Amino acid sequence: MESTTALINPEAVRSYDLRGVVGRQLGLGDARQLGLAYAAWMRARGLRRVAVGRDGRLSSPDLEYALVEGLLAGGMLVHRIGLGPTPQLHFAVHAYGLDGGIMVTGSHNPREENGFKLLIGSEPVHGETLHALVACAATAAPAAGGTSVDFPVSQAYISRLQAQVRPARPTVVWDCGNGAVGALIKRLTQGLPGRHFLLNSKVDGRFPAHHPDPSIAANLRELRAMVLAHGADVGIAFDGDGDRLGVVDESGAIVWPDQVLLFLAEEVLRVSPGASIVGDVKSSRVLFEGVARLGGRPVMAPSGYVRVRDAMKRERSPLAGEMSGHLFFAECWQGTDDALFAAVRLLDRLAGGDRSMLGDFRRSLPPTATTPELRIPCPESRKLEVLRAVAGRLVCAGARVDTTDGLRVTEPDGWWLLRASGTEPKLTIRCEAADESGLQRLRAVVQGHLQACGPLVEP
Repeated sequence: MESTTALINPEAVRSYDLRGVVGRQLGLGDARQLGLAYAAWMRARGLRRVAVGRDGRLSSPDLEYALVEGLLAGGMLVHRIGLGPTPQLHFAVHAYGLDGGIMVTGSHNPREENGFKLLIGSEPVHGETLHALVACAATAAPAAGGTSVDFPVSQAYISRLQAQVRPARPTVVWDCGNGAVGALIKRLTQGLPGRHFLLNSKVDGRFPAHHPDPSIAANLRELRAMVLAHGADVGIAFDGDGDRLGVVDESGAIVWPDQVLLFLAEEVLRVSPGASIVGDVKSSRVLFEGVARLGGRPVMAPSGYVRVRDAMKRERSPLAGEMSGHLFFAECWQGTDDALFAAVRLLDRLAGGDRSMLGDFRRSLPPTATTPELRIPCPESRKLEVLRAVAGRLVCAGARVDTTDGLRVTEPDGWWLLRASGTEPKLTIRCEAADESGLQRLRAVVQGHLQACGPLVEP
């Protein structure tokens, strides 16, 4: 990577973070300029104490070094927390009263990509604020007084996580996917009750075992096999930076994030009757109907972890989640999507039942036939055009449409969703019906709408 960039490459600025292919969309110059821009933004508000962490990608140490160079040149007091998951950065900012933080991470993206997630206080920097902060790179000037200190927080973080679990003797398989959670998973599980088996716990930015995204079924294949091999009660998987959770029950079946959310909601609503529970627009109707049946108030939020968190705070919800595997407890570092926190709370929930408790819950849910999240390539310039065209056709047909995020359409067979991805030049589609024949009819409906808009890939 070469440090030749004067300003931050706009191609790397996304809805919720900065992200791109290292050496093409993102380099050391971008990292240093981001440090200067962030420092200028913080200084203008009288803020100075910031945490910096990094994930295990091969490019992360160099990007972190360049970022810290920029922060120091901008006069910041940098607390370097080192290698670990993104939620550990949130913990550091929250627990030690820091003014903000930056995480060097490519999250669940392919290994050749990397990026930066920004916090001011405990709040993620996104949308217009992110663009305004990045624009400071054009005028950011150096300032005196920048210093850097090593600030290890992992043991304090681990201790807080361990305190969430009641005594029990579960058997758990943990798949770190060679991601950043591997930096602390051994110490965490050594302090938890029960038997624990670790998979792919060596941090390796090449991700040799599988792609680190637990929302994709193929990436859970090894975990499912090992749960059966060890007679485990549950299997838990993480994405590359530890803010997404995947779950497998004792039978080796995947418990999808909206199902995990409903399982956790049972306990939350027992303690807080009538509370709101937030799920994203891609979640099953089974979640929203289940929350209502439990006496809670279901809230549908736009997809995107920042937008789900915003809805949780607005609705004063104790619990929220989205289908990509982000789960939020309001009490967790001011509503952070911490997959390790969610995992230990799941273990705590299981502590009161037998080993088939999670599987019995999954099997009790109404049967549905669903697609995975289908991603259809579509140029950025056409995404809104296609959505408007489909919306017009739906209005003419008198369809029942929820526009919380894109178009969620209720049909006699079930529902389907069409929305523009906030992070990629793609449209995303999800369909759910009561059975497979109904699902195929829904897919045909969506296919018809897309074909009417021009030559896009069929769902």
